Amino acid sequence: MPNISRDEVAHLAKLARLAVTDDELDVFAGQLDQILDSVAKVSQVAAEDVPPTSHAVPLTNVFREDVVRPSLAQKDALAAAPAAEDGRFRVPRILGEEQ
Repeated sequence: MPNISRDEVAHLAKLARLAVTDDELDVFAGQLDQILDSVAKVSQVAAEDVPPTSHAVPLTNVFREDVVRPSLAQKDALAAAPAAEDGRFRVPRILGEEQ
């Protein structure tokens, strides 16, 4: 039984604002189903005594001193902007649109 339906894939594509054809929905549904099956298998094998890891080898952050340096003036930064308003970059509104 598939873990993800064609309708769920269509919904995900809509949320991601992807134009997906009917043929692609079938392909993506199969691919996502395989991914979900693989994740389920790994979840079954993962034991509580095995700590979760994000990397196979330990990583160390390298920090530098936080030094204040001169930067662009606001008017210089906005000079090349396609649109500016109230001293800020003006960008198209995306929040509040119907989903």
